[in-house]
Formats: sequence, C-alpha cells, structure tokens
Amino acid sequence: MHRLRVLSGRVLAQSRLDVQTVRFKTQGSVQQPGSKRFSTAEATAEPAENGNALSSASAARERSLTMETLNPNVKAVEYAVRGPIVLKAVEIEKGLQQGMKRPFEEVIKANIGDAHAMGQQPITFLRQVVALCTCPELLESPAFPEDAKIRARRILQGCGGKSLGSYSDSQGVDCIRKDIAAYLERRDQGVPANWEDIYLTTGASDGIMSILKLLVSGQGLSRTGVMIPIPQYPLYSAAISELEAVQVNYYLDEEHCWALDVNELRRAYWEAKRYCNPKVLCIINPGNPTGQVQSRKCIEDVLHFAYEEKLFVMSDEVYQDNVYSPDCQFHSFKKVLYEMGPEYFDSVELTSFHSTSKGYTGECGFRGGYMEVINMAAEVKAQLVKLLSVRLCPPVSGQAAMDVVVNPPQQGEPSYPQFLKEKMLVLSALAEKAKMTEEILNKVPGIKCNPVQGAMYAFPRIFIPPQAIEEAKALGMPPDMLYCLRLLEETGICIVPGSGFGQKEGTYHFRMTILPPTEKLKVLLEKLSAFHIKFLEEYAALQEPSR
Repeated sequence: MHRLRVLSGRVLAQSRLDVQTVRFKTQGSVQQPGSKRFSTAEATAEPAENGNALSSASAARERSLTMETLNPNVKAVEYAVRGPIVLKAVEIEKGLQQGMKRPFEEVIKANIGDAHAMGQQPITFLRQVVALCTCPELLESPAFPEDAKIRARRILQGCGGKSLGSYSDSQGVDCIRKDIAAYLERRDQGVPANWEDIYLTTGASDGIMSILKLLVSGQGLSRTGVMIPIPQYPLYSAAISELEAVQVNYYLDEEHCWALDVNELRRAYWEAKRYCNPKVLCIINPGNPTGQVQSRKCIEDVLHFAYEEKLFVMSDEVYQDNVYSPDCQFHSFKKVLYEMGPEYFDSVELTSFHSTSKGYTGECGFRGGYMEVINMAAEVKAQLVKLLSVRLCPPVSGQAAMDVVVNPPQQGEPSYPQFLKEKMLVLSALAEKAKMTEEILNKVPGIKCNPVQGAMYAFPRIFIPPQAIEEAKALGMPPDMLYCLRLLEETGICIVPGSGFGQKEGTYHFRMTILPPTEKLKVLLEKLSAFHIKFLEEYAALQEPSR
C-alpha cells in the first residue's frame, strides 16, 4: 500500500509538470500596407472539415521554448533545499488547510535556514533603522531612539535624493561600504580593510555567483574546475552547472566532525588535473550543511595549499556569528592569511562573503550581503564592476539592513541594552537547540549525529535497510529521498535528503535546521525518532523469511 502511495504521488507530480500545447490559428495572412492587423491572441480555430482534424491551413504554431530547446545548463541545475520534498510539503499543507485528513495537524518545515519563518523575532534596532530610512518623516518621532536616527540619517545622506528608493552605485552605498570595512578591522583585531575592496550584494549568493562568472573559462582540459566541499550547499553545484564549469569534489571527514583534511584537498586537486583546470577553492565555514567550525590550524593549511597551487579562494562565512561549541572559535580566512605574513597576504586571491540572512538577525527577506575582494588585479576589478553594473545595484533596503549588522549599537548608546539582550537570547537559544538536537538524535538506533558546532543545521547519518534501498531503486529515487518522503507523509516533518548536498557513496544523511522554537523542535525530534525506529522495524520484518 505504501509503495502504491509513493508511486501515485510521483505520477501526480509528473502530470503537473507536463506542458499541454494549446494550438492557435492566426487570422489573416502577412500584413500588407493598409491592411487590418490581427494579434495571435485573437486567433481562433477553423471548423473541422467533414468532422475530421483541422485543415492543413490551420497548422499549429509551435512553442519557441520547450524542454527540448531549453538551455541544457538550466536543466542541469538542482537545488535540493527547495526541491521535490518541499513541493510535496507545500501540497500537503494546502490539503490540510482544505480539511484533508492526515495523521498530523501541521507540516513542520525544517528544510531551510529561514529564521523568521520559524518564529524568530526581528532585532528591534535593525528594523528601527530600516523603518527610519524607508519613512524619513519618522525621524521626527520620539518613539525612535537617537542612535537609530543617527544611523538612518547617515545612510540617507549617502543615497541619491536622500531616498532609499534611488539606485546606489553598483558597488553599493559608499558610507555602508566604509562601515563594513570598519567592522572587518574590529572583527579581525586590526587587520587592515579597504572600503574600496567591499562590494554590496543581493545576499551572499549573488556575490558568489558574480565571482564564479569571472573565474570560469576555457574548454576541455582547460575548463575551470571549482573545488567544493562534500557535503556542500547546493548553491555551488547549481552555479557550477549553470556556468558549465567542472565540479571538483573534496570530501569532509565525517569521522572527525566533518574536518577539512588538506591531504584530501591534494587528492581531489591532482585527480581533477587530468580532466580540467582546477583554479577555484570554495570553503564554507562554519559549515552548511555539516555545522562544523574549522580550526585555525586547518585554515592555515588550506591557505598554504591555495598559495602553492595558485588557487583563488572563496570563503563563505555567512555563519560567522553562529558558533555554539565552547571549544570552537570563528577565524576568518583573511585574518589567518594576514597572520601568515606578507608573502601570503599580498598574493593569495581571496574573496569572503557575509549576509544579513544568518547570524542572530536572520533577515533573509532583505537579501542583504557583501563580499570583500583582496589581491584581485586592478583590471579584473574593473571587469567585476562592469559585471555588477549590469544588475544596476543590490536592493538599497538590504544594504541598509547590512549596515546595521556591521554597525550595531555600542556600549553607552541608548539602544545597546535591548540590542544585547535580543542578540544573546537568539544565540543562546540556538546553542541550546544545537546540543538538544545532537543528544536526542544520537539516542536513536541507526542515527549518528556529529556535534552541531555552528551554523543552523544538523546533518546526521542514517542507516537505511537493504530492502528500503531496493524499493527506492525501483522507484527511481535515492534511498534517503524515500526516507524523507515517508517521514513527510507520515509525520508532517519536512527535511532534505543528504543526496541533495552530496555524500560518500554508500552513506545516507538528511539535513534539518535547528531553527524551530525549542518546544516545536523537541516535538519534531521525538516524532522523527519514533518514525526512524518504525522504519527500521518495517523493513526488518520484510527481510524475515515467511513461515
């Protein structure tokens, strides 16, 4: 019965993707001077001759864009975080709203790091500054603190017409870029930062895509290879597919809390040299989906390797404020590079990325972000500015939000006590939920979860019985996809299969966010634990010989 349900669900989903061709006949012939013009929207079908098909004169107009003519690079793009499991979850959620009966009352979405959607409250000061920038008349209101007004006035002064509705320079508002540079110098304890190396972006994703566009070139053996961690955030594999680059996988060490081993980097690099030109090294620290925080020694080893092999380093550091383990500390790649000395700091090409979407603010919807680019050739930077100018500028409201992230209230300012309280409340709750997730999952037979040292996710390894693996193969899906689909249909919990992030062959995982409120997360973990035990028992029973 269960297999039938899964199969019918797949058939239903496929039927919705099928495109039905609507055929029109255009009235009239090619327009002649002075003749009446007809739109194809006015087209009508001629009566069938003798009750048969339409006459040959009413030949159907074929679509210009079909799955056959679609850019094959687009078809190659996959993004598991909003993939088929999530589409099914949305379908189930709508069904529940319409009164459909399920063995649960709500869908719990733990598939994406969307903090506010999970109930996290906004940081008051950030919203106050953006509100003042959006509605400058509020600058006269006594309801807003003076430190928020000072920041809003400064941002508006940098905007054309003193309005958030004007375009900014393609690189972003100058005063915000300067605030980011000052933030970086504070964060890195005096390591110099040049505001002209800062570029505001539409979230970190936009910056990552822009830099990859600069780097990808060549054909055949000279085609750019992009080294990415496995497991990875699917943005990277999707961008590589879209740009027709070559994906070069290096595997994180699950047995040692997803550590990055430089020997594995060397293996992946030299193997890739046989079929491409690996020249980009992507790092995610703290890790997504794996939640690890890389040690300073590890970062130094990676940078030394990049120096030796002349690799361009892309450091995704959007979770830099999300470190929970007392034994871990965030080290920026730039700071470590600086401490390695001028030989390294003046030569290794490095771009790092940050965002409003993560950290303690969780402001995903503003799509605010920035990148710092160091050691890029001046003529190449000019090309980067040209590329960025094509999209005019990132959302200026998102730039304002980014400014507050890097320029929050300081001690002695009126908003500081409330800001600090709200910030610590978010981070302490995340630390508590990270520990709880690890502890509960590790009590379940057949689940092994590494410590969630940072970021917002757990990526536990799950045992899937051979019979379930065979069933998944018969259905044409990865075994962890079957697992996650069953979990969704039976409990309402939406998580993402590990196959969407990459994993060593023969291993299975899932990614879940730790963002739901503590009580809801506890319910989620308890329901998931019960499901897993039931799942193992069901397939164990199928393997027992009949008597």
